[in-house]
Amino acid sequence: MVMGPTCGMVLADLGAEVIKVEPPQGDNTRRLLGSGAGFFPLFNRNKKSIALDLQTPQGRAAALKLAATADIVSENFKPGTMAKLGLDYASLSKVNPRVIFVSHKGFLPGPYDHRTALDEVVQMMGGLAYMTGRPGDPLRAGASVNDIMGGMFGAIGAMAALAQREHTGRGQEVQSALFENNVFLVAQHMMQFAVTGQPAAPMPGRISAWAVYDVFTVRDGKQVFLAAVSDSQWKVFCEALGYADLFADPRLKTNNDRVHARDWLIPMLRERLASHDVEELSGLFEKHGLPFAPITRPQDLFDDPHLNATGGLAPMTLPDGRLTKVPLLPLKLDGHRPGVRLDPPKFNEHGPALLRELGYDEQAIERLMPPSAPQ
Repeated sequence: MVMGPTCGMVLADLGAEVIKVEPPQGDNTRRLLGSGAGFFPLFNRNKKSIALDLQTPQGRAAALKLAATADIVSENFKPGTMAKLGLDYASLSKVNPRVIFVSHKGFLPGPYDHRTALDEVVQMMGGLAYMTGRPGDPLRAGASVNDIMGGMFGAIGAMAALAQREHTGRGQEVQSALFENNVFLVAQHMMQFAVTGQPAAPMPGRISAWAVYDVFTVRDGKQVFLAAVSDSQWKVFCEALGYADLFADPRLKTNNDRVHARDWLIPMLRERLASHDVEELSGLFEKHGLPFAPITRPQDLFDDPHLNATGGLAPMTLPDGRLTKVPLLPLKLDGHRPGVRLDPPKFNEHGPALLRELGYDEQAIERLMPPSAPQ
């Protein structure tokens, strides 16, 4: 639903022609509600859609013809599914030796590869939920981090394979997996243990390396993250807010002194800062070069002045015809953000045209078309 489509979206945003093969009933993410409602429009922009029934010989034959023309084939099925369909790397490489086959799975081949994985599953078993939640209360990260990053690594592997193909003339299989991606995310905490011999504490329960590095509730119940992560920033912090008494306090002379004083310093700062408003503090911290961040909800980002001024949000039409804006890849190429060339496709929108390119006549196309569009 996310991992494979992310790989295709990245490649599509970077300029590839990406063809999404959907089942006759359409991609299930077209119909998701709640937290899944944004999956299809986000991860399927810049793609073409064709509907093929891979459970029929005719559908598999059409998919094989399509794959024979492709540089990259990306799949996100359970292990063994593509082999049963005759569309695995071993089969495709016989008709297209240059094909690069990107396989997205829950686990790389090994003792766990028979398990069913979800982002939440690998976050729990891979240490990320432990690090995100409070001690004793593991918590899933607030985005599909492994699905999205796993798809990104699939795309990175595909591009590396394309570069290698320039030298060898042959394709190869690329494998990306949720669990291994999650382990990569917590590798910094694993190595912290390797270096120090001390287990990494969950982020909410950790001993902070900096004294002022917190979310503060201020006027009208709004929240803002404020930080002062060095002795020089502490001086600026105290001068900007008129806290001469704190700057002169010998118990707060160095950062480490302030870390040891957090149990009384932070409650005092919470009390002093409570009368300020977010805008005032943000302006003050920005003026003095101190780290700050108002606590923002995802929907508020549509109106973010930086994103809108820099072209980080692109206009896009949803499958139901409504207009919206969508975040782009977080990079620039030659000074430009890769944008939206194609809106998320309607079901089978490009199917007939793609089949004509493969040499199918109108009668054959009619036989391959699904009986009706999914609701």
